[in-house]
Amino acid sequence: MRVKDKSIIVTGAGGGIGEGIAKRLAEEGAHVIVNDINTALGEQVVDAILRAGGKASFFAADVTKSADVKALVDAAVQRHGRLDVMVNNAGWTHRNRPALEVSEDEFDKCYAVNVKSIYLATVHAVPAFRANKGGSFINIASTAGVRPRPGLTWYNGSKGAVITTSKSLAAEFGPENIRVNCINPVFNPDTGLAAEFAGGPLTEQRKAKFRATIPLGRFSTALDVANAALYLASDEAAFISGVCIEVDGARCV
Repeated sequence: MRVKDKSIIVTGAGGGIGEGIAKRLAEEGAHVIVNDINTALGEQVVDAILRAGGKASFFAADVTKSADVKALVDAAVQRHGRLDVMVNNAGWTHRNRPALEVSEDEFDKCYAVNVKSIYLATVHAVPAFRANKGGSFINIASTAGVRPRPGLTWYNGSKGAVITTSKSLAAEFGPENIRVNCINPVFNPDTGLAAEFAGGPLTEQRKAKFRATIPLGRFSTALDVANAALYLASDEAAFISGVCIEVDGARCV
């Protein structure tokens, strides 16, 4: 049990990578709060965790709204007595298209969900970590933030911001035993945003184009990312901060 009895929030955990992270952490003994804006999906994940013998509860919150994020953090403290880890997984992307065709509303949403959420998590979770004399943020960024491709320019930029911000936060809060790390997954065709990343329906041709850039010859899975999150959440990573773990099969372009 590598995270036994740790109090952990996973945002955007109603499906995809977030669901995989929540289930893996619960499997290893954590008390998980499954967060999503979709109550039905979030509660399904909680039910699955409980049926598997894990510990989880649901909390609906919009990660772009300060009051919601504060309430989410407060719920973890109230339910578990403290907050040990916050996994900022919730994300969004505009459809793969030329940069000038992305609307201002799409740009704003991309930065609100992907970047402002990190700001709000920091504002509201750091006091809880301080009360606990330490804590850990795990921010799900993307390979797109370090090796960007055309068509996802504003998404790429938002994930680059997550990476740089995480490194800066790690330096700032390290003296308080607050760790901040990133995970950079590569394309996963099983997430709800996969068609947006691909620019349309996931045809075999489109998937083959993505797969050809991954030397290990397959896409990432939710479990791949979850295993990285498990390590960063565990005491095994007590001296790991300010890093990005590339879960990308050595993607080269």
